[in-house]
Amino acid sequence: MALQRKCIFLKKPLETLLMAQSQRNLFVESTLQCPVMSQLLLDKKNEKGGHCPFNSDVLMDTMKKLVKRSIYTASDSTIKGNQKSQMNEEVEATSRKPSAFEFDGFFENMIQKKLDDHSYRVFRKVNRDANKFPLGEDFSFSDEPKPVTVWCSNDYLGMSRHKVVVEAAKNVIESNGVGAGGTRNISGTSTYHSMLENSLAKWHKKEAGLLFTSCYVANDTALFTLGQQLPGCIFFSDAGNHASMIHGIRTSGAKKVIYRHNDPEHLEQLLKTSDPSAPKIVVFETVHSMSGSVCPLEELCDIAHEYNALTFVDEVHAVGLYGKHGAGIGERDNCMHKMDIISGTLGKAIGCIGGYLVGNSKVIDTLRSYGSGFIFTTALPPDKVYAAYKSIEVLKTKEGQALRQKHQANVRQLKTKLIQRGFPVHPSPSHIIPVMAADPDKCTKISQLLQSHHGIYVQSINYPTVPRGQEKLRIAPTPFHTEQMMDELVDALTEVWLEVGLPIQYPLCNVECECQDMCKQGTLAYTHVAAA
Repeated sequence: MALQRKCIFLKKPLETLLMAQSQRNLFVESTLQCPVMSQLLLDKKNEKGGHCPFNSDVLMDTMKKLVKRSIYTASDSTIKGNQKSQMNEEVEATSRKPSAFEFDGFFENMIQKKLDDHSYRVFRKVNRDANKFPLGEDFSFSDEPKPVTVWCSNDYLGMSRHKVVVEAAKNVIESNGVGAGGTRNISGTSTYHSMLENSLAKWHKKEAGLLFTSCYVANDTALFTLGQQLPGCIFFSDAGNHASMIHGIRTSGAKKVIYRHNDPEHLEQLLKTSDPSAPKIVVFETVHSMSGSVCPLEELCDIAHEYNALTFVDEVHAVGLYGKHGAGIGERDNCMHKMDIISGTLGKAIGCIGGYLVGNSKVIDTLRSYGSGFIFTTALPPDKVYAAYKSIEVLKTKEGQALRQKHQANVRQLKTKLIQRGFPVHPSPSHIIPVMAADPDKCTKISQLLQSHHGIYVQSINYPTVPRGQEKLRIAPTPFHTEQMMDELVDALTEVWLEVGLPIQYPLCNVECECQDMCKQGTLAYTHVAAA
């Protein structure tokens, strides 16, 4: 049974009015708000009235009978003479000039809801300094620039300001300008686009690649298109999947089954009960963007293939950062051949902008030919495309390997400092460090105080990016953050954490080791305190 939309005319639900029919004045006054009921007041012979798009036919039929009885029964002492005449005049006026929808009031109410639950977003204005990365100039609280250290950028390796990458962009701008000039089909494809797509395919050991304006668009377009084109398609979607994947699956109209985050056993239970003949796609991320968790990649792929399902794997927060050549968790775990379709981004560790898909030539050509999010949009500018190409070339080399090693060392060092100070660092085996505040107001205040009072930018992450109750500070160290910067961050965070009333209540770890990936209350941390 389809759900009814909320009526935009009645102040109270129709069921409530039916229960209050004994209060005639309230009952009649309320029905005057409804154009369908108003027709009954004007035309006594109109037994059917109009069609209501908001309430069921059964409810409306009952309501119509009660309206006619309330207004036209001779023994009704509540409506007589001038009162009835005045009522008819009001109904006629309402019918002639239907009230306009209050757009501004509606939007104002929507924004107020965001303000009330502390999920309203105010963008921080920070100009990053390419010559002093990860430093920048902060304009968030003043028109005058103030120095700031950025701790939350997804430019994980600082490749956006790498000399080779910047020089590549400059050269193409001078030769070809700053825009693509059209869609990929209409003058927007350059030699740089083909060069990058081929490079991405080889990087991930696939037959073909396809560029998109962002990985949100890549995920959304691919899953929407596959869900629409594959007859009887069933998606098996990880509960922690990114909004882009959720949206593509939902709008495709295909059946979806959600399995617990990174839980291969639950996935297998669901696949076992599915139609063996239906086309199935298992959709998940390798590195979760907010929790920093890393999926059991090979196990998920093996289970999917055992039940003849394709794997669609998002490597957005892994490409550039893991594997000998930086191709992601798939390369690190030596199972890229088990990943059927891979999506990735050019806008994080690669330091540019855009997204992509790689896979076998048939599936990529199908998405190229049917994906509206690819077909009907302007192509990426050639300077950004060539800059991304050169960035990947660097990341494949020993220089890229050294950047990744330094990056992971800094992540471990900062995690240790935060845990030793007693912060609730969520266990994470990746480069993402979530510090749990679990309060939207206080989480936002911590972020504001760090930036306005200490020149440290760590973005608060609230709903809807994370579920309510899981508000956090998401810290992303780079290879270029120094130990002095780390100490300044930990000291400042301690001060503002206590200032907003959040206690340092987690067990303190006094041992320098690599257990911070597992440390949590009640286990290793207590052992360390006892042994210290």
